[in-house]
Amino acid sequence: MSTSVLDLAAPLGPDLALLRRTLHRIPELGLHLPQTQRAVLEALDGLGLDITLGEGLSSVVAVVRGHRPVDGPRPAVLLRGDMDALPVTEEGPADVVSRHVGAMHACGHDLHMAALVGAARILHDLRDQLAGDVVLMFQPGEEGPGGAAPMIAEGLLTASGNRVCAAYALHVFSAEHPVGTWFGRPGPQMAAADEVVVRVVGRGGHGSAPHRTRDPIPVACEMVVALNTIVTRSFDVFDPVVVTVGRIAGGSKENIIPDDVVFEATVRTLSAGSRREIQHRITRLCHGIAEAHGLTVEVGYRLGYPVTRNDPAEFDLARQVVTDLFGVDRWAPMPNPELGSEDMSFVLDEVPGAYLNLSACVGDPAEADDNHSARARFDDAVLADAAAFLAEVAMRRLSLASGRATTPHGEST
Repeated sequence: MSTSVLDLAAPLGPDLALLRRTLHRIPELGLHLPQTQRAVLEALDGLGLDITLGEGLSSVVAVVRGHRPVDGPRPAVLLRGDMDALPVTEEGPADVVSRHVGAMHACGHDLHMAALVGAARILHDLRDQLAGDVVLMFQPGEEGPGGAAPMIAEGLLTASGNRVCAAYALHVFSAEHPVGTWFGRPGPQMAAADEVVVRVVGRGGHGSAPHRTRDPIPVACEMVVALNTIVTRSFDVFDPVVVTVGRIAGGSKENIIPDDVVFEATVRTLSAGSRREIQHRITRLCHGIAEAHGLTVEVGYRLGYPVTRNDPAEFDLARQVVTDLFGVDRWAPMPNPELGSEDMSFVLDEVPGAYLNLSACVGDPAEADDNHSARARFDDAVLADAAAFLAEVAMRRLSLASGRATTPHGEST
């Protein structure tokens, strides 16, 4: 009888909590995270991993080499943990909050890193049972500008020597479900997120004589209202599209008609077809309204993260791992996708995989502050379970790829 991942994960809990709190005190933003990278490397020291550092960003790619013989090329799977924080000034007790003013791990990425380090330690201990290799992806820039795509360009998916056959990730939540609850869904789990910047150009003048101007303000307002009509009248409600104008700026004084107005919107979609169609319709609508009023318009449309899509077979495997390890009562259905976005989507566009959520809620889920809040809190008690899940799903997937059978809890037959 071999040692299970749960046996190995449980005693890691205190060390992983300490690592998480260390990471929480030193949040960094974007693609360049030198202090965070250094802390991750220190946590992985002594495991004998093949480690590659990013060239254009502070990423860490570590490969756990399995020792179990396989027939043919050694399969590889990928496990991902994101590293970056948010530009949020944390509220809370001085002895636990971020030391970096204006930066906070408000989305739980510090837990993701600690869990992935835990998985690395478990997989290292079980390497004689590991029928392949595991690529550990410590990724900067998930909150923007996006670290997954440059990591892929730098060779992430072939870091083990063979292209990974599957990829998995988890994300913690600070509210919504009781602590320890896992949830997810096959197919689209999170939305594509694109950005629109519209500049309406007219001719300014005195506010007392609007007829002598080409006022861009009412034209921009007409466009904003029309964008809502496009969504409700042109797209299937069962293939959701969300367009939200979050910023509008124009003018300097109440009696001056400006030359131009700028507004910015986020666009969320769950299918490639709707994503293409809304881009076309927004552009056409803005040009049409501007022309009707004798103005001009510039429409900038920037494609962001694609849809985060769970492969049905990989999702079934990941869900089975959760229920085998922790019981069916720890799984909650997720009937609908959420319209947030994730750049794990770039990895899942390249290889099949699954992305699950785990509640790390402190207290009442209905009262707790959500991710991205300055008051968000996460329970370190989930770290051992998160590490166990990541290690177990990697072991099972490698066993499947190598043609070997597995039983629950990492016990191989």
